[in-house]
Amino acid sequence: MRRPFTAALCLAATVAASGCGAHVETSDDGGSSAVTLTNCGRKITYDRVPRRVVTNDVGITEIMFALGLENRMAGFAMPDDKGDLTGVPWKEGYEKVKWLSKDQLTQENVLAARADLVFAGWNYGFREDDGFTPGALKKLGIPSYVLTESCHNGRSGSARGIMPPLDALYADLTNLGKLFGVEDRAAALVAGFKKRIADVRAKAPRGADRPKVFLYDSGQDTPFTAGRYAAPEQIISEAGGVSITHDVQDSWTTVGWETVVERDPDVIVICDYGDTSAEQKRTFLLNHPPLREVAAVKNRRVFVLDYADLVESPRNPSAVARLGAYLRTVRTR
Repeated sequence: MRRPFTAALCLAATVAASGCGAHVETSDDGGSSAVTLTNCGRKITYDRVPRRVVTNDVGITEIMFALGLENRMAGFAMPDDKGDLTGVPWKEGYEKVKWLSKDQLTQENVLAARADLVFAGWNYGFREDDGFTPGALKKLGIPSYVLTESCHNGRSGSARGIMPPLDALYADLTNLGKLFGVEDRAAALVAGFKKRIADVRAKAPRGADRPKVFLYDSGQDTPFTAGRYAAPEQIISEAGGVSITHDVQDSWTTVGWETVVERDPDVIVICDYGDTSAEQKRTFLLNHPPLREVAAVKNRRVFVLDYADLVESPRNPSAVARLGAYLRTVRTR
């Protein structure tokens, strides 16, 4: 899944904790202690602290940057349609860490980077079709860490997600904090994120005043959207809305337009990325005949968030705050 990202501000709590792009010191004996973590429901032991991590996609890369771990990275992979990085909170990380691929990670670029850990996710780098999997990397002697939002949930083949999306973010920050010996910074990030979200929740609409929200990613014949285990689910709910696909037991997936029409959202949130602009998506939605009687279309209530806001990433709390401010202006029927 490829998405662009635009400027965002460092959270005040994060700045107070240790600032954007904090440096983590290394030591000669820092790689000798084994660490056991629970990742996707499995206990995994890492024999040493990784020194040459490679990451796939923007959200995963920025989790490392938010923890101040750019000096532990050998590179990242992501497409180049990502927008202007000058205002990104972790600009220093992007300047320091090598851009390995403008597509995605492969065994070849991982080996060329001499990686000692691959941090990716299912459909965020890991894939069965060409064998780029944690199991294949293990055979090469390279450990992996799987993005928790992307964990397979066992319900049906490729279905993903095992916990509420923000809990997935907190789990990954906590796990990586432990692995890299930056527990205090991870705890400060989690505490700051929770406080910011709680502040939004305290002002959010309640009960019948909560707007129904549809997340639109892409697709014209069939819309691609987010189920209950993808980040938009909790971004919408903490902001004061109700996702119309809350009952879909998956992360990113498809539904039918008839489902959207039947559930009649008050607001549509567009995920902005790729070759089709947010304005083009908005024009399509407002003129798509099956949606003409949907409240969001009739009232032209369309809100845009970036891809980096809507996948598991340290930008999620900011997205909650911005969507929350918008939803407080919406009056439901």
